[in-house]
Amino acid sequence: MASPTATVGMVGAGQLARMTHAAAIGLGVRLRVLAAAADDAAARVNPSTVVDDWGSLEALRAFAAGCDVVTFDHEVLDPAHLAALVDEGVALAPPPAAKRFAQDKLHQRRGLAAAGLAVPAFAEVGERGHVAAFAEAHGWPAVLKATRGGYDGRGVWLVDADDVAAVWGEAVRAGQLVVEAHVPVATELAVLVARTAAGDTAVYPVVETVQRDGICVETLAPARVEADVARRAGELGRQVAEAVGAVGVCAVELFATSGGELVVNELALRPHNSGHWSIEGAVTSQFANHLRAVLGWPLGATEPTGAAVATVNLLGPADGSDPAQRLPRALEVADAHVHLYGKAARPGRKLGHVTVVGRDHDAALTRARRAAATLHGQRVPA
Repeated sequence: MASPTATVGMVGAGQLARMTHAAAIGLGVRLRVLAAAADDAAARVNPSTVVDDWGSLEALRAFAAGCDVVTFDHEVLDPAHLAALVDEGVALAPPPAAKRFAQDKLHQRRGLAAAGLAVPAFAEVGERGHVAAFAEAHGWPAVLKATRGGYDGRGVWLVDADDVAAVWGEAVRAGQLVVEAHVPVATELAVLVARTAAGDTAVYPVVETVQRDGICVETLAPARVEADVARRAGELGRQVAEAVGAVGVCAVELFATSGGELVVNELALRPHNSGHWSIEGAVTSQFANHLRAVLGWPLGATEPTGAAVATVNLLGPADGSDPAQRLPRALEVADAHVHLYGKAARPGRKLGHVTVVGRDHDAALTRARRAAATLHGQRVPA
């Protein structure tokens, strides 16, 4: 267990680091942030920001020297650099072996399958013909993925037999590939698990996510699923976190079929977009529990603070306008909690989110959408 005066370092300075900074203030934790640029979201608010190249091992070494434990707000790091830091005695949370499950999709699929956890049928792809051979056994369409670097729908191609040739050039430029069976999804779910190095866990209620073009646009907590599905999803999330050796928050994205089958889709070994609802909607936010977990401190309660919680993500409007200019009007939705990330506006960019805790899902979602629409400059729904 780390000292109350310990310093946590976070590599990356996006909105996740910014919201972790807010949680650190409440806990009295000193958070240092390694930013690529002085105007990164967290760098704008964190007084202990170091601006350097987190792709450089030397920069990582220098940053880690001022921290008791180092964690992350993204996956885009060289695994060899992380291994070198550990060899030099740097405490990383999560450790590189766990982080690899979020960095390498093929490694993730193999590891989870070996642990007996439900993943789609998959195969490594070395040449174009491997995709058709896989589909002969598992059917079309198939899902072709880059094993590294893809997120928010990038690096993923849903293909039929006639599509493979058209996307192949783009796909091979993305690096190593894996092909997976297409899962008939009824609902997309996510489970967040905070876990300490000692193996203590705190599991958040399973949430329902709405995806558009591969990006999560809405989250509902708790998910509108049968109690048995919710229970099994929570247990599967906990099993995944334990299987990969997570330290900190582990986000497990799941596919639920119409028959109630649960299949692991993606992992993140860090705070996650599907957990932003927890800032106002849970007793302990994912960001506070991430800090507690990486420090080895007791984990906080994860129960919801209301009957239903809705979060609507704020993506940059198509006209390039800045939603912050419309903030006062959005605050007329008095029960809406608006979070802006301090990022320059551009179309499609994640700029913030709105959360409402309500008496039921429909009421909470209606209010959150109303505030988000106002920020977008859209016609406000009745």
